[in-house]
Amino acid sequence: MKVSVLHGVHDVRTEERPVPEPGPDEVLIKVLSVGTCGSDVHYYEHGRIGDFVVEQPLVLGHEPSGVVVKTGSAARLHEVGQRVALEPGVPCSVCEQCKAGRYNLCPRMRFFGTPPIDGAFCEYVVLREDFAHPVPDSLSDDAAGLLEPLSVGVWANRKSRVGPGSRVLITGAGPIGLVATQTARAFGASEVVVTDVNPRRLEVAKELGATGTIDVSRENLAEVDFEPDVLLECSGVPAAAGQAIRKVGRAGRIVLVGMGGDEIPLPLAHVQNFEIEVTGTFRYANTWPTAIALAGAGEVDLDRLVTHRFGLDQVEEALTIAGKDDSVIKAVVLPQEGRVG
Repeated sequence: MKVSVLHGVHDVRTEERPVPEPGPDEVLIKVLSVGTCGSDVHYYEHGRIGDFVVEQPLVLGHEPSGVVVKTGSAARLHEVGQRVALEPGVPCSVCEQCKAGRYNLCPRMRFFGTPPIDGAFCEYVVLREDFAHPVPDSLSDDAAGLLEPLSVGVWANRKSRVGPGSRVLITGAGPIGLVATQTARAFGASEVVVTDVNPRRLEVAKELGATGTIDVSRENLAEVDFEPDVLLECSGVPAAAGQAIRKVGRAGRIVLVGMGGDEIPLPLAHVQNFEIEVTGTFRYANTWPTAIALAGAGEVDLDRLVTHRFGLDQVEEALTIAGKDDSVIKAVVLPQEGRVG
């Protein structure tokens, strides 16, 4: 099979590897669509994210969909031909965190495209059968792959306890901010205000359900008359986070979703005086059924996020297009295609 391999910073090569064989409780999946993520770009640009360092050739890509083409000897959940979305992190299932239901915090997690675990920029992958989630025919292959970022949005909204009547501020109108926006509305939020510096993305946020948008390159967030009870910080920009935190009202909740600098300014007096809860998120746990239900029912439009498509021989282009074209929201790779366009 063909595989796109990151050998180092700015060094992506298309290679041939054997098609993997599924283990007893695994399925072999023909990969049909894979979304590109900011973490993929970061590995391409810098060769590391925090403690995760690319020390050997690595296949990126962790937002895949596909179709089951072979099942392991003990696998019973899928028939050959079943379309699936792949939950790309397989935990150990026996550690303290896994047993408590927090399997996203499993210290032995094997997550696609995270050193040293290969991802899905390839024609075939194997996955434990219970992490290959069946998807309805109403979802496109692209949308099925983007259930992964949608799961990030679902997890963030759950962590912040968004519900009917919530007033939500979302900083950053990238893919995660846009799925968080749609999820917040689906969870019953009455007001969802989104900030960004890209007017095109803010227009998309309005289209997808935001009740208000703020171009923070033109307008001072501190002067806007809106006091949210929830902040979902999806930009990863420390200055944006610090300013947004000051907007949160009494007994509010803040969830830090975006990955940016190692530190952010925290207005401690505001957090203490208003008894604001501040927490982070790391991926997700038990979100796929909800994500599939939201997308399948049309509550969340994932296809609207896809702006660019590339073949497997064009992974480098997929990883660099956002730096060249400000209309990019989500680029996807189609592994069964050599080149697209």
